[in-house]
Amino acid sequence: MSDADWFVPALAAHSDRLARAYRIPRRLDRRNAVALTFDDGPHPEGTLAVLAELERRGARATFFLVGEQVRRSPDVARAIAEAGHEIALHGDRHVLLLRRRVDPLADDLDRAAESIAAATGVAPTLYRPPYGVFSSGALRHARARGLEPWLWSAWGRDWERRATAASISRRVAGRLAPGAVVLLHDSDAYSSPGSWRRTLAALPSILDAAAALGVSVDSVTQST
Repeated sequence: MSDADWFVPALAAHSDRLARAYRIPRRLDRRNAVALTFDDGPHPEGTLAVLAELERRGARATFFLVGEQVRRSPDVARAIAEAGHEIALHGDRHVLLLRRRVDPLADDLDRAAESIAAATGVAPTLYRPPYGVFSSGALRHARARGLEPWLWSAWGRDWERRATAASISRRVAGRLAPGAVVLLHDSDAYSSPGSWRRTLAALPSILDAAAALGVSVDSVTQST
């Protein structure tokens, strides 16, 4: 396998053409919903706060969980599942996959899946890698395990230190359309401290923007 074969899937998050070529969805097939997705959790404060706001608004989401965070906060991971949200996999350690060899990557996926299933009682079927960066090896191993890769079509860049609730809402709204998959973060474990608070503050405006489109807000597979 050439270096290009290994690295090119990493660009799929920014290219519809490549995402289609590698069969990595960025949008829903349906156009009467948008999907909210949250990466990097569970987080003992951020996740619970997001769950409360989603419950208040009657919205559902998909949470891409990190194995090492699940082991730190298994009760929070369990709360996500008990609230009726979709459980998905974000890897065991939040490490850029392009820097990982094949065997450690396979072990990472297996350990994350085991930790998530033990905490939530759910075997995840969706996979988004750290930073949304796939390698060809990651795609191969994920699919061999029955995991479906997913990216996104709208994001708030809410992990940035300079992000504000207004900037997050504005970025998401600028790409929000029926069928959109929205990327947000309910944890600051791998981003600027307190970033989840800004995401939480932006969430009502994002939900309002979805309501203005006349679409439901749901998890990825419940929306497809």
